[in-house]
Amino acid sequence: MSDKPVKIPGPDHPITVRKNPDRVVVKVNGQVLADSRSALSLQESSHPAVQYIPRADVDFSQLERTEYSTYCPYKGEASYYSVLPLDKAGTNAVWTYEQPYDAVADIRDHVAFYTELVDLEIIAD
Repeated sequence: MSDKPVKIPGPDHPITVRKNPDRVVVKVNGQVLADSRSALSLQESSHPAVQYIPRADVDFSQLERTEYSTYCPYKGEASYYSVLPLDKAGTNAVWTYEQPYDAVADIRDHVAFYTELVDLEIIAD
């Protein structure tokens, strides 16, 4: 049994997950890491929206899984990847919720990128 708190999104901390109708492209040093027309936009409370990209649209040959993890009481346990070649800027730049809580189950099999570590462009169709 886990001692970690589990919280349900509500009026005091809303979370919405919607399909992004636009194309989302993620690059590092000009190299494309992800290119998707199926991204999900997760809006959590007053935080900026985060783009979750389907794993199928991500080039995992440019990523390496790390031992780092974090916990969110609304989403669950996050696992991380670093961008290759390994350098400080790309360390733990990508995260995923492999077993997200029911309230955000749509982000299963998706990854997100720290936008301060990659170039993320949303291209209107």
